Amino acid sequence: MNWNSAALVLFAAGGLAAADEAAAKNYVLNTGTRIPLSMINSISSKNAAEGDRVYLESVFPVLVDGKMVVPPGSYVAGTVTQVKRAGRVKGRSELYIRFDSLTLPNGVTRDFRARIGSLDGRSTEELDRGEGKLKGEGNKGGDARTVGEAAAGGVTIGAIAGSAAGRTAMGAGVGAAAGAAAGLVGVLATRGPDAVLARGTTLEMVLDRQVEFAETELDFGAQAPRRPANTGEGPPPAKKHQSLPIPGSTVPGRRIP
Repeated sequence: MNWNSAALVLFAAGGLAAADEAAAKNYVLNTGTRIPLSMINSISSKNAAEGDRVYLESVFPVLVDGKMVVPPGSYVAGTVTQVKRAGRVKGRSELYIRFDSLTLPNGVTRDFRARIGSLDGRSTEELDRGEGKLKGEGNKGGDARTVGEAAAGGVTIGAIAGSAAGRTAMGAGVGAAAGAAAGLVGVLATRGPDAVLARGTTLEMVLDRQVEFAETELDFGAQAPRRPANTGEGPPPAKKHQSLPIPGSTVPGRRIP
């Protein structure tokens, strides 16, 4: 074999090795990678049950070494694994969601495990970042305000009734006690706020383990990555406190007995 033939053989071998290396190139989403998502459906501790499915889509591209690995419009599916409703006296509502799978726009799918890492800034829920668990708003202030307003209304009504009987102070005291009792009954009859992830809410998913793709799986030429189609309005506004009607008071069109 002459030098020219040997050089050609080496060149061909090098070319094949380079081709094999390119074909074997993988892109890895490392543990801790954050993927921004938007809710497709809504979920609430009021009516959710363990095992219910949650559906989301990605809203921003995720790149590895300059290569787009997760295009906008990729689908993520999750599962509700724990639900707890708020108590009537104490305790806050809770939701725990585990993310299970990612489907790219070209149909390539990976099963994995991930959790919620951050929430939409408009959301009133509290996130336990360590566990990825959502907690509904506490309502201690609203409960105290309900009892206080009912007691204040009772004072007014009792004072008026006592004045008519010549015992204003006694009437005010009796009215305050009755109003506070009515307010307490109202508090005990209602639960605290539910934990809610409304359609359109944005959040970040944090991977708990690596997810790997071959370069050949990241060909989106047949169908260009699409923009998310979610048109949800995001988290609902915080609920305003509503006062309970005071016995003996009137509302438009009727009198409270």
